[in-house]
Amino acid sequence: MTCRRGALIVLEGVDKAGKTTQCNKLVQALQDSGQTAEMMKFPERTTKIGQLINSYLENKSNLEDHTVHLLFSANRWELMPLMKEKLEQGISLVVDRYAFSGVAFTSAKPGFSLDWCMNPDKGLPKPDLVMFLQLSPSEAAQRGQFGTERYETTVFQKAVQQKFELLMKDSSVKWQVIDAARNIEDVHADIKNHSVDAIKAAENEPIGELWK
Repeated sequence: MTCRRGALIVLEGVDKAGKTTQCNKLVQALQDSGQTAEMMKFPERTTKIGQLINSYLENKSNLEDHTVHLLFSANRWELMPLMKEKLEQGISLVVDRYAFSGVAFTSAKPGFSLDWCMNPDKGLPKPDLVMFLQLSPSEAAQRGQFGTERYETTVFQKAVQQKFELLMKDSSVKWQVIDAARNIEDVHADIKNHSVDAIKAAENEPIGELWK
């Protein structure tokens, strides 16, 4: 009997929308209900590539914009074998940011097309569900520690939000918009319900390839 695979569930949104909090709560809730689930976060800052990205995000180093985009993509690719292995073992992965953030953030800069930004991530494992935590950049700016990293300005976050809206028009990816302005528990309940459905739907499906 083949092992039922885990689901790849991604949480996206502008900075400070509550993604990390909700990822942690979702993993805990799934584990409490008997599901095997783990959290992943991109960028994964502990790898060699991740350390370069971390230094850049904390404004400790400068890198050319094309280079940065490709480093973010390479950071996802270096974890691709581990992601596939875990999914095939029946572990559901709850991922804090994925390729969609990479595309939205780079394409929000002048001179970058969505197509160019999407190309390096084509073929990565395709999420079974992407939940977009909808929060206006002005509300996000009111939340704690906003502005500590390179991209945390309200003007830039508005541009990022517009790019996410374009990405959500892609029918090859299953998107669900979550109102993140509500209290943490209401947002969590919404996310959990959608996730349980996605895990059931993914059980006997092959792992897809993103944007292919």
